[in-house]
Amino acid sequence: MDKKTCPCGSGKEYAACCGPIIAGKAQAQTAEALMRARYSAYATGEIKFIADSCVREEGQNDIDMDETRRWSEESEWLGLTIHGTQKGGAADDEGIVEFSALYSRNGLKDEHREVSAFKKVDGKWLYADGKVVATTIVRSAPKVGRNDPCPCGSGKKYKHCHGK
Repeated sequence: MDKKTCPCGSGKEYAACCGPIIAGKAQAQTAEALMRARYSAYATGEIKFIADSCVREEGQNDIDMDETRRWSEESEWLGLTIHGTQKGGAADDEGIVEFSALYSRNGLKDEHREVSAFKKVDGKWLYADGKVVATTIVRSAPKVGRNDPCPCGSGKKYKHCHGK
């Protein structure tokens, strides 16, 4: 994968971008850099990095590794968009990154939009918490009415065919 473009959308090669952070050879210098590395870890199936880059607090539920791995492997990762950041620079101890991750799973495209909080613990950026931002689903085709012809071409009304 070293010669491929990094999944995070930076335009850099993976080996010069998120690859060293995910491999543990470099530290993310900003909250955004860690966010990009976490997205790339989902896109490349590096689930251990996802778990290792989270804040671990007493009584906090651990990540469901099996479900996280399944989501990572069953999805086609289509792109990351950073909508904004607050703090999270090299000199900060906390930061916020709002992002959208586009992916396709089981033939359906979806957008995961989140406002994520990051903390620097012992000089290392970690994911602390995230709040999912609701997105509006927009139809790509007009809605089929119950009495309209079924789009499958059977000649039946939708309600008597695929609308059952």
